[in-house]
Amino acid sequence: MSESKKMDKLTQEQQEELLQKYDTESNTRKLTGIMSLVIIGILIAFSAFQIYTGWFGEKTAYIQRTVHLGFALVLIFLLFPARKKGPKRKIAWYDYLLAILSIIVTGYWPMFYDKLVQQFGGIDQFQMIIGIGAILLVLEATRRAVGLPIVIIASLFLIYSLFGPYMPGMLAHRGLTLEQLVHSMYFTTEGILGTPLQVSSTYIFLFLLFGAFLVKTGVGDYFNDLAISLAGRRTGGPAKVAIFSSALNGTISGSSVANTVTTGSYTIPLMKRLGYHKNFAGAVEAASSTGGQIMPPIMGAAAFLMIEFAGVGYWEIAKAALIPAILYFSGIWIMTHFEAKKLGLLGLPEEEIPSKKVVFKKLHLLLPIVAIVWFLYDGFSISRTALYGIIAAIVVSMFLKETRITPRKFVEALTSGARTALGVAAATASAGIIVGVVTKTGLGLKLGNGLVSMAESFTSSPNGLLLLTLFFTMIASIILGMGSPTTANYIITSTIALPAILALNDQLEVAIPVLAAHMFVFYFGIVADITPPVALAAFAATGISGGEPIRTGVNASKLAIAAFIIPYMFVLQPELLMIDTTITEVIWILFTAITGMLAIGAGLIGYWYRKLYWIERIATVATGLFLIYPEGNSDLIGLGGFVVMLVLQFVLKRESEPDKSQVASE
Repeated sequence: MSESKKMDKLTQEQQEELLQKYDTESNTRKLTGIMSLVIIGILIAFSAFQIYTGWFGEKTAYIQRTVHLGFALVLIFLLFPARKKGPKRKIAWYDYLLAILSIIVTGYWPMFYDKLVQQFGGIDQFQMIIGIGAILLVLEATRRAVGLPIVIIASLFLIYSLFGPYMPGMLAHRGLTLEQLVHSMYFTTEGILGTPLQVSSTYIFLFLLFGAFLVKTGVGDYFNDLAISLAGRRTGGPAKVAIFSSALNGTISGSSVANTVTTGSYTIPLMKRLGYHKNFAGAVEAASSTGGQIMPPIMGAAAFLMIEFAGVGYWEIAKAALIPAILYFSGIWIMTHFEAKKLGLLGLPEEEIPSKKVVFKKLHLLLPIVAIVWFLYDGFSISRTALYGIIAAIVVSMFLKETRITPRKFVEALTSGARTALGVAAATASAGIIVGVVTKTGLGLKLGNGLVSMAESFTSSPNGLLLLTLFFTMIASIILGMGSPTTANYIITSTIALPAILALNDQLEVAIPVLAAHMFVFYFGIVADITPPVALAAFAATGISGGEPIRTGVNASKLAIAAFIIPYMFVLQPELLMIDTTITEVIWILFTAITGMLAIGAGLIGYWYRKLYWIERIATVATGLFLIYPEGNSDLIGLGGFVVMLVLQFVLKRESEPDKSQVASE
C-alpha cells in the first residue's frame, strides 16, 4: 500500500469509533486483566463446541440450541454494557448476575433433558419461572447486541399473543394463556429454540468462523489491492474500487455497516480527493457495502436461513441470487462512471496502483472461497463445507509468510468468529419469538390477507392487484428491515410480509414461485440499510465522508435503483432467478438487463456521451425498464429505444463540438 493511501485511510481506532456509533454489534467492552482472559476462554470454548458438533455431529435439537444460546447470552452480558455509553473497562455487578441466570436458564434443558422430552401437557411452576427468565434474558441480550427495533417487534408480538380476544377485526384470535405462551416459547421448537436459532447454532456460526479465519489471512486487504489493480486506473477509479472491493468483502461480511466502515475507511477519502462530492462518495460505499448482503455465495448468512424457510437447496438459492446481484453492482458501476464523466474525473495516478506482480502473488487467498462454492455444488453438507473452508484458509495461508495463520492468529480467529456470532444468536432467538407467535395465532396469514385486501380496494384487475400487493409488501419489508441485522431482517420480513405475496397465488393464472417471493422480501429488507430515514450504512458512511446523512441516503438509494426494480421483475418473470430457463435464455436476459441498467443509469445521472435534457432522461429510464423486463416484445421495444437514444447521443454530441471550437477560437 502506497504512502498516499496510508494517509487517506482511517486508523483502526477511528474505524472502531464509527462502528460503535452505528453498529450495535460492535459496541463492546474493552476489558483487561483476568476477566479479559476469562472471556477469551469462553469465546474459544464457544468456537470449540461449534467445531466439535459440526465435525462429529450435532447434539439433539434442544441441547445444541440451548448450549449455543447459553454461550451467547453469557458472553453478551459480559461484553455488552447495558447502556451504549456505559463503562467499557469493567463489568457491572448486575451483568455478572445476568450471566449466571443465563447459565441456569439455558443449562436447565441439558440437565433435565430426559424429563422434559417425556413430559406431556403443561409446565410446572419452576419451569414457568425458567421460561419467563429465558424470554426476558433473550430480549435484553438482543437489545444490547442488536438494537431496539427487533426487541420492540418481538415484545409487541408477545403482547398480541396474550390479548388476542381484545384485538380489533381480523387481528382477533382466541389468545394464549401465560402458561401456553411460555411453554411454546421455550419448551418447544416453535419459539426461541425454533428454526432461526437452529440455523444459527449450526450453519451460520461455522460460516462466520470461516470468515474470521479468512480475514486473518489478510484477504480483506487483498480484496482492496485486487480492486485497485483492476479498477483504479479507470474513469472515477476510487468509486469503482469501492464497488469491486465491497462486493468481494460482502462474501465474508454479514454486516452492511461493518463493510461500509472497513472498506470505506480508505475508498471514501480517495473518492473525495479525486473530486466526487462527499454525499456521493459516501453513497457509493454505502450502496456497494449493502449489496454485499445479496452477493452469493454467503449473502450475509441469509442464504442458509432461506434453505429452511423457502424449502429449497442452497445451490438453487445461490444461483437465483446471481443475476440480480450482477445487475445491482452493474447499476452502481454504471452510475459512478457517468457521474465521473460528467465531472471530468480520471482514475488514480500510477504510483497508487499496486503492481500486478504483487497482487497476483497472493491470488491463492481466493482459493478457500472457490473451495466452498465447489463443495456446496458437489453436495457436501453445509456444516462440513464451512469446516473444509476453514481448513483451506489455514492451508493457503501457509504459502507466504505475511499471510500465514500463526498460533496467535488461530486463537484470534476463534475468538473473533465467536464474537461475530453473538449478535446473530441473539437476533435469531428473538426472531424465533416472532415466528412462534405467528405460528400460534395465524397472524402471518391475516397480515398477508390484509395487504391483499388493501390492494383490492384500489383495483380489481389481476395485474393491478399483483403490483399493488408487491408495492405494499415492499413498504412493509423496508420498515421491518430498518435497524435489523441481515439474518433477523430476513426472518422478520419472510414471516410477516411474505404471506401477502403467497396469498395472491390463488388469484393468479401463473403462481409466483416461492423462492421469488422470498427473494423479494429479502431484497427490500436489505435496502432498508440505505433507505432514509433509518439508513444505517449511509449514516456510517457520513462518519467518514463528512456528508449529510439524509442526502447520502437518497444518493445511495438512487445508486441502488436496481434493488428497487429487479425484485418486481423477477416476481413477474422468474427467469431472472434462473428458474425454469436455459443457458441461452440466461445469456439473453443478462445482456438485455445490463443494457437496460446502462440506460437507467444514464437517465438518473443525467449524462451519457453528453448532458441529457429532462425529456431524454425520462426516455432513457423508460427504455431501460423495457429492457430489464425479460419478455420478448418488451425487449424489442427496449432495444429499439436504446439504439435510437444511442444514435441521438452521437449526433447531438458531434453537433455541439464545432460550437465549442468556435467559442474557443473567438
